[in-house]
Amino acid sequence: MDSPKEIEEAFEKYMGNLKEFAPDGIVDVDLQLMQELDLLHSEELIEEDTTQLSHSFYVVESNEKLTLFNDRFVVWIVPQLIDDIATTYTLIALNEEEKNRLEMVFATRGVYNHSSLVLRILEKFLDQIDENEKEIFNL
Repeated sequence: MDSPKEIEEAFEKYMGNLKEFAPDGIVDVDLQLMQELDLLHSEELIEEDTTQLSHSFYVVESNEKLTLFNDRFVVWIVPQLIDDIATTYTLIALNEEEKNRLEMVFATRGVYNHSSLVLRILEKFLDQIDENEKEIFNL
């Protein structure tokens, strides 16, 4: 599903009721999650090249969000102001032939709401989803 219209319709559906469509709810990024994702090593934090994704995406930018998509994933990065706190929601869906399927949503706010950190977390979750899909289909 690479049609911009279909991708936009899926986004509207998911954002309309994140609690219903997010399989594990909204994952809040905090210190514990950063540690679990192995993102607290000082040498990794210093490297400037860590903001590049290993996955290649087409990018569509609008006033309300950034949409990334390829043959495997659709990702929406949605900045919002919630209770006067800048928050970014990142929705990750598997891009399947007929439709896409929301796999996870994570939220960054406060000190964790930094573009390079959002991309590094996204990369880790994309890798985890890829690994899980390989495990499921290799059974």
